[in-house]
Amino acid sequence: MKIFHLTPGAGTMYCGACLRDNALVAALRKLGHEVLMIPLYLPLTLDEVDETRQVPIFFGGINVYLDQKSSLFRNAPDWFHRLLSSPRLLKWAADRAARTHPEGLGELTYSMLQGESGNQKRELEELLVWLKTQPKPDVISLSDALLLGMARRLKSELNAPVICSLQGEDTFLDGLAEPWRGRCWEMLAERAADIALFVSPSRYFADKMRDRLRLPQERVRVVYNGINLEGYAEEIRSPKSEIRTQAEGRGWRVEGLANSTTGDLGNTQHATRNTLGFFARMSPVKGLDTLVEAYIHLRQRGRVGALKLRIGGSCTRADEEFVQHMKTRLAEAGLIADAEFCPNLDRDAKIAFLRSLTVMSVPARYGEAFGLYLIEAMAAGVPVVQPRSGAFPELIEATGGGVLCPPGDSLALAQVIEELLLDPARTRALGEAGRRAVTSQFTAESMAKAMVNIYDEVAGTIAK
Repeated sequence: MKIFHLTPGAGTMYCGACLRDNALVAALRKLGHEVLMIPLYLPLTLDEVDETRQVPIFFGGINVYLDQKSSLFRNAPDWFHRLLSSPRLLKWAADRAARTHPEGLGELTYSMLQGESGNQKRELEELLVWLKTQPKPDVISLSDALLLGMARRLKSELNAPVICSLQGEDTFLDGLAEPWRGRCWEMLAERAADIALFVSPSRYFADKMRDRLRLPQERVRVVYNGINLEGYAEEIRSPKSEIRTQAEGRGWRVEGLANSTTGDLGNTQHATRNTLGFFARMSPVKGLDTLVEAYIHLRQRGRVGALKLRIGGSCTRADEEFVQHMKTRLAEAGLIADAEFCPNLDRDAKIAFLRSLTVMSVPARYGEAFGLYLIEAMAAGVPVVQPRSGAFPELIEATGGGVLCPPGDSLALAQVIEELLLDPARTRALGEAGRRAVTSQFTAESMAKAMVNIYDEVAGTIAK
């Protein structure tokens, strides 16, 4: 089967949707399918081999922005338009994008959802011209619902059905300022008619988006996200200071961090000392400050001993001030020497980081559509403690790899984590249950096979 898969890049940020899409495309190719992965807006930041394979970036972020702001630019010569799509300029734009808040993007988002009628119609035409030089697809797959504006033209010009994944778009859309928030939701509901089937990563999010897009139940399917398990069952060791070296090599430096660990992440040093971990974007929306407060409560209560704290995940320049505030808070509590910040790890270091944890928690403040980081932690045999919100109850029920706690309550979170740490047998049992479930149900291969069933279902429906 021939598949076009369109994925927005997140620039300098590690993005769960990008990681999921990249793993899906790799798994589809291993199953023998021909998949063209097309990046949009900004470069993709990944910790595995980039499956876009040097495909040009379309809807370049600078052009999209200027299309919206200037009618003069919309008529600029092609050479100037191409110049602003250069990888170097897009990398520069990626840093600015990380600092952009959704409340200022309403008008641009609405224009993008208008597709062929929006200010970015030139970008859409350029994409179509290039796609027509490729072998005709059987199915076109959009990474998220914010791309619905292009579905109508893709379907008609390429004569192929379009499916669309749902990956937590509601948080961004609800962050837009009015009147654009309401207008964008209405436009999404209208453009949903161009989609053959929607695919949600959880029942929770499927139900939510069915309601918000006014979709009948049969038009939304659930396919759990999966990950590439290579390396998770192996003893991965990172050289001393590898994590810090990687962070500095990526242009991001954590200043003022006390020396907390000198050995390899994969060695036995951590087996004799409990470690609480966090692995997601280092931001308030992911609840990092809630976890830091819970950690301080745990240490002040004194029942779990000299518990260490490890914080990993994506960190952009826009997150630096918040991260520094977290470090200051830990220093004020006299605990900075037992805390370590590990930003922007590559794949091997990420797996080693996860394997070094006793328990992990990402107390996100919003209803996550999935939470890929939970599956990654469970694959490493680490149990999770999560808020009773979003898709978390569903994932913990499906895996048996963790426990739930009240959302937004650092004291309650500390209590649940403490109970686990004081019961090593239960902690190990939860970790092993999660590992078994991920190995059998949440692999990239199982995700790809489920998606192929959906592709098969819709393929040829245009011709019929």
